[in-house]
Amino acid sequence: MTKEFIGIGRRKTSVASVRISKGKGAIKVNGRKLEEYFPTDLQRKTALSPFDKVATASSYDITVRVKGGGIEGQMIAMRLGLSRALVLEDEERRHSLKAVGFLRRDPRKKERKKYGLAGARKRFQFSKR
Repeated sequence: MTKEFIGIGRRKTSVASVRISKGKGAIKVNGRKLEEYFPTDLQRKTALSPFDKVATASSYDITVRVKGGGIEGQMIAMRLGLSRALVLEDEERRHSLKAVGFLRRDPRKKERKKYGLAGARKRFQFSKR
């Protein structure tokens, strides 16, 4: 049995669990092919961009479970999870991935609505008379 490496990536409300193992280059996202799940070339390129820096995608089998958020958030979450899994496999990759910013989680999230306000910061309409 081949050894699997698991990386978790998050962005806004998206969470991606990425499993990589040595293989023939099969990539599945939520049970579907990568081309089916991420239809545009830019989305696929961004999601698999850690491979451009450290290794070749064709030598790994990748299984991704992703949920929450939209396609863009899921794509960035997958990139972070993939980067973390690659670093778990070989610690030497950390420096090159960190230099490009692939190991940094984007901390921006939606701000919660506050009581007494219409939204997070928006006030209710003010009427003088």
